Amino acid sequence: MTSRSSTESPLGIFLKARRDRLTPQQVGLAQGIGLRRIPGLRREELAALAGISNDYYIRLERGKERHPSPQVVESLARALQLDDDERDHLRTLARQVERADFMSRVASGAEVPVGVLRLLEGLRPLPAFVTNRIGDFVAWNPSGLRLLAGLSDWPESERNAVRYGFLHPVARVMYADWEAQVSGMVSGLRRLASIEPHATDVTALVTQMRQASPDFQRLWDRYDIVHYVTGSQKLNHPEAGQITIEYQVLRIEGDGGLTMMAFHADPGSTEYDAFERLDS
Repeated sequence: MTSRSSTESPLGIFLKARRDRLTPQQVGLAQGIGLRRIPGLRREELAALAGISNDYYIRLERGKERHPSPQVVESLARALQLDDDERDHLRTLARQVERADFMSRVASGAEVPVGVLRLLEGLRPLPAFVTNRIGDFVAWNPSGLRLLAGLSDWPESERNAVRYGFLHPVARVMYADWEAQVSGMVSGLRRLASIEPHATDVTALVTQMRQASPDFQRLWDRYDIVHYVTGSQKLNHPEAGQITIEYQVLRIEGDGGLTMMAFHADPGSTEYDAFERLDS
């Protein structure tokens, strides 16, 4: 397991992760003579590309500079060749870097609103479930639970999307593109952990997963940032068979950090028939 210096800030960790992934050739710099000791750009190279001093960049990466201007943030985003999701994440971290500390939080105990429970029932046979901010499953309809094959075998207190994706033996077989599926899970947790680095529920889950799964550790160190709001999944489902299902992610307004994931299909389609079997 890799360790991080206590002086590093969430902003600095992200900057270093992205700096390590860029080569001189990708940003138009000459390779130079001799063997490079680091995998990506040197600090001074990135600072020059962003138009800031090397000393200022070092202090920013080490968490000693707490007032990066929007202009500096945008310059760094361009120099690091960030996409839209990564650029938004950088802006979020930059806005929060001025805070001396972050409030610790315990696992979300927010109740699921009765209206959401009615929606879950009303969506049947379409699968749907609700997760809290760290991916714990807190509500579902019958097909929503059975769509995640084998999840019902676990105690409710252990049912978590990240745990399921990496630790349940069915998940690796069921997700046709397992790597893409779990990469999205890690991205969401990585984003949350960087914004709330001292949140106790986040820290506990990340610590457990880094110890339990080398694949989680590998994807965690990659520090990918992606947002999934809608999309599709190919499943080799033990009950429903081979299906391609589409989903929509819905944020539930309020302080609980709840999210609904609902799946949909045209009536009469193979996928809709599969949903009906899972619901029965």
